[in-house]
Amino acid sequence: MFRLSRIDALLLLMTIIWGTNYSIVKHAFREIDPQAFNAARMMMASAVFLVLIVGVRRVRTPGSVVYTPAPITTSDWLWLIGLGVVGHFLYQYLFIGGLARTSVANSSLMLGATPVVIALITAALGHDRISLLHWGGAALSVVGIYVVVGAGAQLGGRHLTGDLMMAAAVFCWAVYTIAARQLMERHSPVGVTGISMIVGSILYVLLFNARIRATDWTAVSPATWFALAYSALFALCVAYTIWYAAVREIGSARTSVYSNLVPLVAMLTAIAFLGEPVVPTQLAGAAAVLIGVALTRVGRAQPIIPAEE
Repeated sequence: MFRLSRIDALLLLMTIIWGTNYSIVKHAFREIDPQAFNAARMMMASAVFLVLIVGVRRVRTPGSVVYTPAPITTSDWLWLIGLGVVGHFLYQYLFIGGLARTSVANSSLMLGATPVVIALITAALGHDRISLLHWGGAALSVVGIYVVVGAGAQLGGRHLTGDLMMAAAVFCWAVYTIAARQLMERHSPVGVTGISMIVGSILYVLLFNARIRATDWTAVSPATWFALAYSALFALCVAYTIWYAAVREIGSARTSVYSNLVPLVAMLTAIAFLGEPVVPTQLAGAAAVLIGVALTRVGRAQPIIPAEE
């Protein structure tokens, strides 16, 4: 039977953060070059993660047993560098570039396929036990996403480049999510996310250094600075950590289904703050997504790679 567990509640919080982040960031793009904004928020988030990683050397478990984090081996460093390149540098570049070239509807449709892509890869690799109920839930969620944002979406023409970039971004995120599970056996979500993000941020800043320097940061408004801080601290630091805590606890495939809720939160945010109208088909699509997520959490099996005790 489905019940709202602690990790479910955290994942719902994650969807709220990512969903509201879209409108906040979109407003900031009117004032700052998107890639410069993205580089700045990645640097800010990396700085926060670095403070956490360096400052918290010894922690206590709920049972008050003191332990020292596992050392990072040479193999771990290679994995972390790879995760930084794929999951932060390439993903962020493709996502921002794709969003700038295609419509929001197209982007949402592409991102709605993330759980299916992750489920296919994890099933092929044997990392997750994917039940028929899970497949049905994922498919229902994708249909719901299409109903919500599919009207008027274009899958070609002048949007083709952006569509392809968004599809590549989805693949990068799927690979990033799955590949990090090996490190989650011995390292915390904060450590894995933080170090890989630092790697990706360094590469990102090197690529877009000219755009960063061309931006007049002294002229940036308080509202845009708020958007930058919110996006860095919550959308990257908090939400990313929740994502990987969930991956370690319930597996990649089941965690990824919650990404289908993000477009719904974005839609509700637009209705509340931008006055955009809502139609019955959108409500039907929202219901399909919610039911689909619930189905993937009914009778779920434990992930093959267990969480640390």
